[in-house]
Amino acid sequence: MTRRQCTGDYKVKPIKQKVRELLGYPYPLRIPKGVYVEQWVGISTDEFHRAKDADVKYMCNRHPLLDLSWSRADCMRYLTSLGLADTPKSSCLGCPFHGNAQWRQIRDTSPSEWADVVEFDTAIRQGNARANASGSRLLGEAFLHRSRVPLSQAPIDHVTAAERSALLVGADEADALEGGVEDGCSPWACRGDADALTQDGFGLAT
Repeated sequence: MTRRQCTGDYKVKPIKQKVRELLGYPYPLRIPKGVYVEQWVGISTDEFHRAKDADVKYMCNRHPLLDLSWSRADCMRYLTSLGLADTPKSSCLGCPFHGNAQWRQIRDTSPSEWADVVEFDTAIRQGNARANASGSRLLGEAFLHRSRVPLSQAPIDHVTAAERSALLVGADEADALEGGVEDGCSPWACRGDADALTQDGFGLAT
């Protein structure tokens, strides 16, 4: 697994930049005491452990679904009542925690987004100078799909028993291979994050 930087680089940092812009205090200007925004984050009771306070004083996180005690099932019932039963879980487009069903959905419903993720997958092959968790270069190659082959060639339509055996995945891993990681994204956490995020390295922290 490479160094986890998606949340900091692609969510937290851009959100903070935009919030500062909206408040009229772009970095590095100091934001006066008492000036803040309220950010609503759609985390349900199934994922209450992912609800985090903002790490800066100019943002206040609210979790309206937790206030309502709504689970994912409650959300789906509500969306179904509005005719939106097919609403997918939140996630980044090029997330390595996608399952085959999510990759197929992108490929089959949005050719332009599929082209983007295929291009992104190709671009990350060699990682960067500090690509892995220890801050060193990759010893191998990086891929978005769990099969560790280019996304355009990955077996997203069907995974046979032989392929599962070759990939050395068990029943639980096979479920994840098809459906992806169960959790959705939030502005402060990645679908694959087990640990709480810290302020360090996210930039624009003050």
